[in-house]
Amino acid sequence: MNRFSPAKTFLTFCLVTAALIGSQALSGQAIGPCARMSTGQLSNLNGFIPFQGTNSLWNTDISSAQVDPNSGNIINSIGPSTTLHPDFGSGLYQGSTIGIPYQVVSGAQAKVSILLGDYQDESDPGPMPIPGNALIEGYPNPGDGDRHLLVLEKDGCWLYELYHAYPTPFFSWRADSAAVWDMTMANTRPYTWTSADAAGLPIFPGLVRYDEVNAGAIRHALRFTVPVTQEAFVLPATHWASSHTDSKLPPMGTRLRLKANFDISHFSAHNQVILTALKKYGMVLADNGSGIYISGAPDSRWDNDDLSALKSITASNFDVVAQGVVYTPDNVPTGPNPSIASFTANPNTVHKGNPVTLSWSVTGAEYNIISPVIGPVRGTTITFIPTQTATYTLYSTNQYGRATAMVTVTVE
Repeated sequence: MNRFSPAKTFLTFCLVTAALIGSQALSGQAIGPCARMSTGQLSNLNGFIPFQGTNSLWNTDISSAQVDPNSGNIINSIGPSTTLHPDFGSGLYQGSTIGIPYQVVSGAQAKVSILLGDYQDESDPGPMPIPGNALIEGYPNPGDGDRHLLVLEKDGCWLYELYHAYPTPFFSWRADSAAVWDMTMANTRPYTWTSADAAGLPIFPGLVRYDEVNAGAIRHALRFTVPVTQEAFVLPATHWASSHTDSKLPPMGTRLRLKANFDISHFSAHNQVILTALKKYGMVLADNGSGIYISGAPDSRWDNDDLSALKSITASNFDVVAQGVVYTPDNVPTGPNPSIASFTANPNTVHKGNPVTLSWSVTGAEYNIISPVIGPVRGTTITFIPTQTATYTLYSTNQYGRATAMVTVTVE
């Protein structure tokens, strides 16, 4: 991943205090269709589709959407003869699996602290339910690449994504960037904030997975990369990773759609599923990388020879879908951060083993996180059993930024 961040004289770390949850609201209570998912590494989602909603980038049918006026220039900048490349498959390449893995956990998975590095100011804090044996991109030999780590928590319906993830013997995990996503809604990061992906988008919903291809349909857009992008983004992307200002280059969030008249009948049944999705939902530019590489999850059941047939498709077979406003450093939207009217604990002092209720009143927030111990929350209260004296911070975030408030609970 090319983040295009100014060089730093030193690495800044943010330590999120580790603690154990005693009990917590929502624990073990599955939310809606999230309960369909099977737990485990690279498990079957059994038809669950995250981020559904009227404004969802990932699940909107764009087969009839208008072509962007700048489509020809953008396709030319990518290279009309650049071939589509499935960046996923079976087996190993140079000792590493091919694709971005994921794992599904239950609400019982212990939440652990996260040590944050380069992008801590644009990251969500821990704790996060990341298993000690979580799969890192490139496993069993992740190397020094992007090292993405994706965890779906089925009971709370949250998605956790890390960039440059490393296990550590002293803290549970460290990463250069971390993002939490509410899979029940189509939320976004604050404008100009990154995520575990350069465009500020979630990674998981754009992956091609074997379970959905084998079931006969992909019902979402796909994630892809190109070598050179513009210093700009189109919503719901929120971040650029470039210093190039040429408007002929694609901004982050650019969506390509396979042309309706492209004949897919001679491709295999599995490849037709992928190509049908590219006609109906398209693919979304999420990172700098190789030319029109589409992302997927590794799986031993992929037929690499069959997937290679997709390489006969070129950028000239795609149109750029109308993008709307292109945001550059000159016109990034501004507005008010969330407003936290109160954040309280009842009681403030307890004997060990007794419960405490945290309550908050917030306006203008898209999502809220309480750190340490708790993690992302919905509603306005949560009850848990603290194990030690700690100061809890409420992080309330919307498209313009973040507000915080703190309260201390003393355990005697």
